[in-house]
Amino acid sequence: MDMVTSVTSLGRNGLYDWLVQRISAVVLLLWFLYIAYFVASHSNLGYGEWRALFAATWMRIFTLSALFAFCAHAWIGMWTISTDYFTTALLGRKAIVVRLLFQIATMAVLVVYLLWCVLILWSV
Repeated sequence: MDMVTSVTSLGRNGLYDWLVQRISAVVLLLWFLYIAYFVASHSNLGYGEWRALFAATWMRIFTLSALFAFCAHAWIGMWTISTDYFTTALLGRKAIVVRLLFQIATMAVLVVYLLWCVLILWSV
């Protein structure tokens, strides 16, 4: 039983993943609600207003927190999908290779998105 637990949770436990998913979801919800409020409260929204919003240090930190929350949320979700659905029952011995390639591709995409967003965010 211990072997299955350590393989499926990558050295973590389900509670940790659950907690990260919930906290990251709350951070993302707060960020999206604030952006929706900002858009709704500015009837004549243009580049200048967006630039002023994201030039503020507090908004950069808030957005950076949302980006990290997005990456953590997406990683746990995609890792869970890959470990649940890329099983040896469906794919045979190729399951481990397919799962590993999927997880590497997912991590690469998330790192690229994170770096790209940080470059955009801190260049404003």
